[in-house]
Amino acid sequence: MLSQVYYLVRSKADGSYLLAHLNSDIKSSESGYLLIFREHFDALSYLNKHGSDVAERFAVESVPSTQVGSLLKRWGFSGVGIVQEPLLPKIEFFSHT
Repeated sequence: MLSQVYYLVRSKADGSYLLAHLNSDIKSSESGYLLIFREHFDALSYLNKHGSDVAERFAVESVPSTQVGSLLKRWGFSGVGIVQEPLLPKIEFFSHT
């Protein structure tokens, strides 16, 4: 069975991932929600729409869905935010359990 591939936006400077912080997360010690995209072009669209002035400082990388859980644990993220619509944006948040 083939696994789903997701796309992440990562800083070229320090290797950190693009995250979303919910209002309640600002005061907590949680790291935030890892933004993931279902298509490479969706990640690029998000960057170009919402960060066009800094887009060249980021790269899009792929990760199989089977590795998302270990990535969340390793970096201490609260969960994932799956970007459904990159231009609006519309994001579904899921907590890591």
